[in-house]
Amino acid sequence: MTDKHEYGIWTARWTGGVSAQVTGRGHVLQADEPPEFGGDNSGPMPTEILCAALASCFCMALAWSANRRGVELTSIEVDVRPERAGKEPRHGAYDIWVRSSVPPETLAPLVELAKRVCWVSNTLASPPEMRYHLPE
Repeated sequence: MTDKHEYGIWTARWTGGVSAQVTGRGHVLQADEPPEFGGDNSGPMPTEILCAALASCFCMALAWSANRRGVELTSIEVDVRPERAGKEPRHGAYDIWVRSSVPPETLAPLVELAKRVCWVSNTLASPPEMRYHLPE
């Protein structure tokens, strides 16, 4: 395994029940489930953290795109709603709404550029290979 302090390494430690504390790059997140799923609701569910990652990354990609195109923004908001894939334990789709201080005709090309540079939406669009490692 690589150095745990390397940029990009995140570690989840079980904190009881169905919750975990997640640390990485000096930050701490708490993930938990709501009571109806056996948790204490001490933090967002992991799937909600994934939605938050998508919303925040796309919001930041829009800000970058506007700056790149010389468009002055006073506000950007991105909402993400997941849709479950039938009864499977995964999301099958994400609805993404974008609102901004600029009119839709100015926002549309920024959305297209942001779609090309948003790491989270690009990762979800072409899922990476998952490699699992156990102690030797």
